[in-house]
Amino acid sequence: MHEYLRGGAQNDIINPKEYGKGMKKLSVSAVFVGVLLGLPVAVDAAYPVYPSYQARPAYPNTGAVQNGQMVYMPNQNGMVMPGQNAVMMPTMGGAYGGNAAMPTRVTGALPRVGSAQTVAGRQYYQPADYDRLADSGLYVGLGVAYTASLMGSMSADYTGEKDSYTVPGAFEAADFASDTVIPLQVSVGAAINNDIRVDFSYLRYSGISYPNSVMTDSGDGVMVDAQVDGGAVTANTTMLNIYYNIDAYTGYLAGGMLRPYVGAGVGISLNTIADYVVYDDTFYSILDPIDATAGQLTGVSDIYAYHNGGTTEQFAFMLEGGLTTEMDGGLKLDFFVRYANLGKVKTSGSIVVSQVEWLGDGSGLPNGEYEAPYDSVFHYTNWYESGRLGMVDVGMRLRLQF
Repeated sequence: MHEYLRGGAQNDIINPKEYGKGMKKLSVSAVFVGVLLGLPVAVDAAYPVYPSYQARPAYPNTGAVQNGQMVYMPNQNGMVMPGQNAVMMPTMGGAYGGNAAMPTRVTGALPRVGSAQTVAGRQYYQPADYDRLADSGLYVGLGVAYTASLMGSMSADYTGEKDSYTVPGAFEAADFASDTVIPLQVSVGAAINNDIRVDFSYLRYSGISYPNSVMTDSGDGVMVDAQVDGGAVTANTTMLNIYYNIDAYTGYLAGGMLRPYVGAGVGISLNTIADYVVYDDTFYSILDPIDATAGQLTGVSDIYAYHNGGTTEQFAFMLEGGLTTEMDGGLKLDFFVRYANLGKVKTSGSIVVSQVEWLGDGSGLPNGEYEAPYDSVFHYTNWYESGRLGMVDVGMRLRLQF
């Protein structure tokens, strides 16, 4: 006997078998609806969306309709306000909350290529095509140059001394003479960072000499020419140098193939001048033979002054500007223009003078004199000749970077 249920306001009779079928259909529908509602939440949790790319509602923190769609936005604490038909929106780091920072848009021009400048806390590095020119680590270098301009001159420090006119020398400044000057440089250094490198260098100059001829005082205010033999000049210089890449201001050149830089250095230069001889063939009249007694000195001629060379230790500095490019195998090539000031070149102060003397014969005639049978020799000390030495070089330096 079947049991019947009564329900509703009208006490309708319900068939239990039909009631069970209805409940099964309702359960399947509930599961299906739950899956549909839960799927978007699961997908959002697995693949969060940046908030800046979400549609914005007409009114913040509400479930307002925008463009025909309901937009769900959290409140300031990431929670839905009571009475709002909204859910919490997931983000990469969770919902916006108390201390969470909103995304920042970086605006303005980017730094130049090669710059270490930062914008909004972000470091900008140059592309790979330019990174190959970056300096890093230890390196050794070998440089060669050509001295395009040799500056400096020799002059006598003993000008004005008694009888100084009888010692031929550079009483007027005389420019250094030079054959082809090819300075060589060896350097060892390291890059501190991508912009600055420091090295120690040894630099040698040769092929410079004392002037081939000088002007010397005749003793009566007239300058006469004297010939010079010898006096080779060499300079051996050690310096501490610092170089700075200026591509942050100029950018790379030649499509990124050349990187400009500037440099400066200070150090010590050992400047050496070899012995030399100054020959003056001028006849210097001291006394008129008419007034001279027999054997009295009337004049001197054929003066040879043997100047002893010397080595001096001088403060030196250099300024350099150039371009760097890279070759295969970690080799870098610097093309540069360099100004070097090496201080003074100075003799030892010792001069030995040999001269021919002429003596009166006591005849009282205008030509009454004769050549002495001996040569007079004098030794002067602390009579120096010196001159500053500077040059402008154009060259290149090959660096092997480790």
